[in-house]
Amino acid sequence: MTDAVEVFGAERGGRWVVTCDHASNRVPDDVAGGDLGVPPEDMHRHIAYDVGALGVAQAMGTALDAPVVASKFSRLVIDPNRGEDDPTLLMQIYDGSIIPANRGVSGAELERRLDRFHRPYHRALAQVIARRNDPILVAVHSFTPQLRGRDPRPWHVSVLYAGDTRLAYPLLARLQDEKDLCVGDNEPYSGHLPGDALDQHGTVPGRLHVLIEVRNDLIETPAAQEDWGARLAGLLEAAAQSAEL
Repeated sequence: MTDAVEVFGAERGGRWVVTCDHASNRVPDDVAGGDLGVPPEDMHRHIAYDVGALGVAQAMGTALDAPVVASKFSRLVIDPNRGEDDPTLLMQIYDGSIIPANRGVSGAELERRLDRFHRPYHRALAQVIARRNDPILVAVHSFTPQLRGRDPRPWHVSVLYAGDTRLAYPLLARLQDEKDLCVGDNEPYSGHLPGDALDQHGTVPGRLHVLIEVRNDLIETPAAQEDWGARLAGLLEAAAQSAEL
């Protein structure tokens, strides 16, 4: 464990590896004195982290006997779910909110944040994956019900993927069989983001992987996070078994 990443259940022996790239809204003291200049109410919105996602990931990890690799810094510090050359790696404005401390950041400061947070996160994830034979990666994210000035998002849960659909399609089928769910297929955005965490650790090396997004108003409480994590874990196992993965 470092100041950038925490691994829950590192001793678990299952095949699955659960990630939570946007687990925290923390701004470390060595980044703009611990204050990005963003109002507290914004730091508790989806722009700073994936609300409820860590609790879902932890419950999922318990159910799957899987380690959970989670970030310990806000996506506004630097986004671990972006490639190092992605223009959205360091956001200056997000969903109508300006990030003052990120405006005019020097190349040296960007490199420092990469070394301090982004790269340690990915190193830790790579180490957890390397300790497993034939691992399956599951990234847990959450999305806001509505961006400012945009249409409401009706989906309760979505499956995101790029070219590798070995797990995504069976999981979609299982979710779509759940009569109480509105299920998104690569919604509210596509899972194809070259250089992101699953691209690096799943697509490029050819490992089984999938990204799950849960609408964050459905996972605001620990009880809801526990329920969703356990439910999704069961569906993931059933999908993998049905597809003989």
